[in-house]
Amino acid sequence: MKLRGRLGATAAVLGITVTAAVAATGTAQAAPSGATAAYNGGCGSGYSVIDSKNVVDGTVYLTYNSSNGYNCVVTVSNYPGTSLYMQAALRLSRNDAVWNSSERDDGYYQYYAGPIYKYAPNSCVDWGGSVDSNYLQINYDDHCG
Repeated sequence: MKLRGRLGATAAVLGITVTAAVAATGTAQAAPSGATAAYNGGCGSGYSVIDSKNVVDGTVYLTYNSSNGYNCVVTVSNYPGTSLYMQAALRLSRNDAVWNSSERDDGYYQYYAGPIYKYAPNSCVDWGGSVDSNYLQINYDDHCG
């Protein structure tokens, strides 16, 4: 079960809170121009952000856990609570243009896509994502360790 699934009850409560706030003020607030979605801790404890990539309507975060050698990617939306098509992708670097299903998470989500984990000590990774776009933005042969 993905962490995102465990956040369902919290997301429902947040959705009610946001709905109540919008009803009280009468207007919803759009994300500010150039806004960057903050890292949400979606990879779990022990992971630190080592890079991020703005993908217009959200931000992709590459994290690393130095105690276990795993990288992790999550893509966070600038519009929490709004269902948008999102992608998160992570794999060991290679020249293959095809990403297999274990290397990416894509679908309609309200908060974030991922997490995707890859054991990658002494290796380079390809990573990226998208929000509200079919265009998967990738950084190739990046973060070699």
